[in-house]
Amino acid sequence: MYENLKAVVFDWAGTMIDFGSRAPVVALCRVFEQAGVPIEEAEARADMGLAKRDHIRALLGQPRVAQAWAAAHGSDWTEADVLSLFDAIGPMMRDAARDHADLIPGAAEVVADLRAHGVAIGSCTGYTREMMADILPRAAEQGYQPDLLVCAGETPAGRPSPLMLWKNLVELGAWPATGCVKVDDADVGIAEGRAAGVWTIGVAASGNAIGLSEAALAALVPEDRAERIERARTALLAAGAHIVIDTVADLPKALRALPIG
Repeated sequence: MYENLKAVVFDWAGTMIDFGSRAPVVALCRVFEQAGVPIEEAEARADMGLAKRDHIRALLGQPRVAQAWAAAHGSDWTEADVLSLFDAIGPMMRDAARDHADLIPGAAEVVADLRAHGVAIGSCTGYTREMMADILPRAAEQGYQPDLLVCAGETPAGRPSPLMLWKNLVELGAWPATGCVKVDDADVGIAEGRAAGVWTIGVAASGNAIGLSEAALAALVPEDRAERIERARTALLAAGAHIVIDTVADLPKALRALPIG
């Protein structure tokens, strides 16, 4: 069924857990509010998928946020501010991630099917190992336990560099790259996959681009829901995804459509 497919490497929030990728937004908004510089959800989502330290730096680099920071603190932000915010966000991120750790429907079943066909299951994330501490047992309880996890800070560079993805492939012994697939909901994760030379599949409906819980997305009028999903699909294709699906439940069909080998 999956001839020549060696490994699938999954992102976490918005791809396998946390429909709508809510946890990072909750934590980022909270830490900036405590620092006296409230941010909007759209601002928090703009660079989603980066390692959290890089994400904070990118947020501070947004013109409106930079101006608000200078107004609130009397000077431009510095790397010391990045480190201070990063230190503060750790516990907030862990709490938020724990509260948004439900598997996206179909995730466990898709992984079980891949394993049954001898496909290795990797994963990487913009979360640190500490931030993942409560997610891993929750995911395992729901039937998802990847063969490998690579976290932010465990390679010299994070996304969009290919290093976390390459580390997965090296540790899993999966090659050639053309026999491997990256599944991700964020533009930066798609860029990671393309840089690594693997097939890359985007996830539109459950991911960061829409940012709604499963219930909230389902509650939209059909025309609005379809329009939002199509916008997310278009953005992921523009970022370089070879194929875009709604959620991970749709992955088997997409894998069969790729000329993997």
